[in-house]
Amino acid sequence: MTGFAINDGLCGKIAERLGGFARRAIVAPGLKAAAVVIVVTSRPGDDTAAILVTLRSRRLGRHGGQFALPGGRVDAGETDIAAALRELDEELGVKLDTHQVLGRLDDYGTRSGYRITPVVAWAGPGLHLKPGPGEVEESYHIPLAELDSPAIPFFEAGPEPGRPVLYSRLPSLGHAMYAPTAAILYQFREVALRGLDTRVAHYDQPAFAWR
Repeated sequence: MTGFAINDGLCGKIAERLGGFARRAIVAPGLKAAAVVIVVTSRPGDDTAAILVTLRSRRLGRHGGQFALPGGRVDAGETDIAAALRELDEELGVKLDTHQVLGRLDDYGTRSGYRITPVVAWAGPGLHLKPGPGEVEESYHIPLAELDSPAIPFFEAGPEPGRPVLYSRLPSLGHAMYAPTAAILYQFREVALRGLDTRVAHYDQPAFAWR
């Protein structure tokens, strides 16, 4: 996939590739269920596709001041898709329906005790964001062309053999973004944009993200 205009062709191709992807769920009773959403949209007035990333408020008790995808814990009786869309509304003021969900990626287990299910949703062009006070410090549009760059990802040694820490440097952020968010977006790039079956659950997170 070489073009990233925000149109029906891109939506259909991402949906097709996610539909053919055999996602892997994590079954671990000790992990708390969480869900995040990768929203495919564009900046207002721009026809170039991008996804949304937030900088979590530094006032939050857990993972404050870290780059993240919209998301949070799955409430009792709630599906991962419902939780992801609810959190998107709470954090960025964006309301999407379940029919706008294109698919899901592999679960990712975190050092802080969560099982994250990534949900991919199509919002179309020109979303107007209303970041929730106290939750989101800043929001970013990351062009798909940046995710598709051969310059990412990067790796550094982790505390366990065979589990390097994955991170990316994206111009739109101006800062390094680490797993789990960087790992989830790397798999999105590989599966949705390149049609590959790349797995990322074995990539570790930096120590600052363990808390």
